[in-house]
Amino acid sequence: MERIVLDLGRMYQERNEALREVTRAHHEVLLRLALAADFRDDDTGVHMVRIGYLAERLALALGRPPALAAMLRRAAPMHDVGKIGVADAVLKKPGGYTPQEREQMNRHAEMGADILGRSRVPLFRLAAEVALTHHERWDGGGYPRGLAGEAIPLSGRIVAVVDFFDALTMDRCYRKAFADDVALAMLVEQRGMAFDPEVVDCFVANVAAMIELREQINRKPPTFEELAALE
Repeated sequence: MERIVLDLGRMYQERNEALREVTRAHHEVLLRLALAADFRDDDTGVHMVRIGYLAERLALALGRPPALAAMLRRAAPMHDVGKIGVADAVLKKPGGYTPQEREQMNRHAEMGADILGRSRVPLFRLAAEVALTHHERWDGGGYPRGLAGEAIPLSGRIVAVVDFFDALTMDRCYRKAFADDVALAMLVEQRGMAFDPEVVDCFVANVAAMIELREQINRKPPTFEELAALE
């Protein structure tokens, strides 16, 4: 009987390790897709890295459990993975979009969620949730589903704020970066309209720490292996 129990224990351990290896492999593939999408918008690909760490820091400041914040750090870099399906002529276009171009651009949220799939793995479910909802607006005027207020998952509300600030403060192919104080004023201006007021207030209260974290990442970005780690 003892031998059977030991054999079953070893089988469960081997099964769990095999599942973990499959999850790790899937995570690496998804990260590489996210990096490929980000390179088209950012020559360094560091934007997606910063989003993960900034989202984790903001989630902690909002009082969320460390384990959930850490999972958001790993999931958030995949927020714009759907941009891999958007044509460069649209993605890198300076100025405004035509209605058809706007429709194509807006589809990246749903494309990202489709790429991430309906997985049973919590990390991938969270990444799909972020991809789908980080362009929703607090006032209901966002996309793709026009969700409003707390109907938008908190993960999407957090990533929306850090993505907005970080994107404004980096150079793009069609414009130079905004100064931090200008970007912060633009963020506050959208408080209660595009963004959750509580999340904005928390970001503003912790903006010095957010900027320092951003600069730390810029000085020494995490390696791909560090990003892909599931621990």
